[in-house]
Amino acid sequence: MSFIVVFMWSFVLWLALTAGTKGMLWSAEELAAGVVFSLIVGYATRNVIGEKAGRFLSPSKWVGFIVYSLGPLFWGMVKANLDVAYRVITGKIKPGIVRVPVDLENDAQYTILSNSITLTPGTLTIDACPEEKALYVHWIYVRDEHPKSSEPISGSFEKWARRLGK
Repeated sequence: MSFIVVFMWSFVLWLALTAGTKGMLWSAEELAAGVVFSLIVGYATRNVIGEKAGRFLSPSKWVGFIVYSLGPLFWGMVKANLDVAYRVITGKIKPGIVRVPVDLENDAQYTILSNSITLTPGTLTIDACPEEKALYVHWIYVRDEHPKSSEPISGSFEKWARRLGK
């Protein structure tokens, strides 16, 4: 199952990246090369992706990711950009690495939350420790060295990561 999922994702990405490169949507050579490369990627990563790869084919997951990307994630990035701009202009920074406790259940949820935090300016996820139920995050302005939850750093990202990573 994971081979098929990776093959499909790779081929769709190939189609998106090569659309309209020769004056038409795709040439026969581009389609053939896309199939070959997608087969190679699918075969090479068949054991890496895991058994639950099919869960991301669900249309409700796609809608959820779109809503999350255009809503909470986008708004979090806007706020973080303004905060970083303020800190660059004023020089008011207090950088540090903070252990952030999280309540997540699987690797997909950790990946979604870690990437969301890293995408927002001023934060960078250094390490994810499922056994500690924590993330280690470099923060441009540490307000609380021992936060009780991820709320000060990630806002509603953790709630969305739990929902989307099931």
